[in-house]
Amino acid sequence: MNYPEQKVIKAFKIYTKLARDGTADLDTVQQYKADDHIRGLLDTFSREVDSVIILTSDKMFLIPETKLSSFHVNNDWIKRNYLRSGATNGDIYLLYFCTIILFGSFYDTYQSQEPTRQFLRLEEWVHFIQERIDQLKTHNEQEIKELEKEFSYNWSLIIEKWDDMNDVKETAKKQSGNTISRLSFIDTVKRFLTDQELVQEIGNDEITLTEKAKTIIQRFFMEIDYNRGIFEFIYGYERTEENAIH
Repeated sequence: MNYPEQKVIKAFKIYTKLARDGTADLDTVQQYKADDHIRGLLDTFSREVDSVIILTSDKMFLIPETKLSSFHVNNDWIKRNYLRSGATNGDIYLLYFCTIILFGSFYDTYQSQEPTRQFLRLEEWVHFIQERIDQLKTHNEQEIKELEKEFSYNWSLIIEKWDDMNDVKETAKKQSGNTISRLSFIDTVKRFLTDQELVQEIGNDEITLTEKAKTIIQRFFMEIDYNRGIFEFIYGYERTEENAIH
């Protein structure tokens, strides 16, 4: 399709801002919705870098769709900026796991269209993680290995990392050098998600999802093609239903 030069220049300026900042304002959202040329060009530019454009009511975001994208946040960057010295891939796996649990906590099933709760307390988040860890432990060693191949997640390492953490608040008991509390780790995950504009603190140790997070969850986490059924597995939705039938 041939685009007018003026439209190409305007679209490229918007893309340049998205590539630099990751986000654009309401005026850009309105242009994207109203102008077929601008929308088509921006979608083309984003596909070329393995990314997608998502919209909230007042913002536009450029989101990496695959690990091949130059905008993908890699594990080493997360380790350097958020995790303690000596952090391993096990800490990364656990960070991702805690994030999935957080997202799932706001929806009653993996196919929910809208969140069913407005906020989550950090202690509730820890409790929900423990529930899912306990659920993982119901699988025997061979099953865990098969599930690791199926989902490309090291479930046994996630369990080990979580179990190794002290369940006592730092204020109540001094921690040893290599031990952190679960609440401390959750606070680190929260800081990462806040910086990514996925959660917002609302006080009293409570957090809520941002519009950006809700949009990403609906577009990716609720779609089997993207999440490879990981929501169903972690929360046991369809597997439980199948067991009930049989």
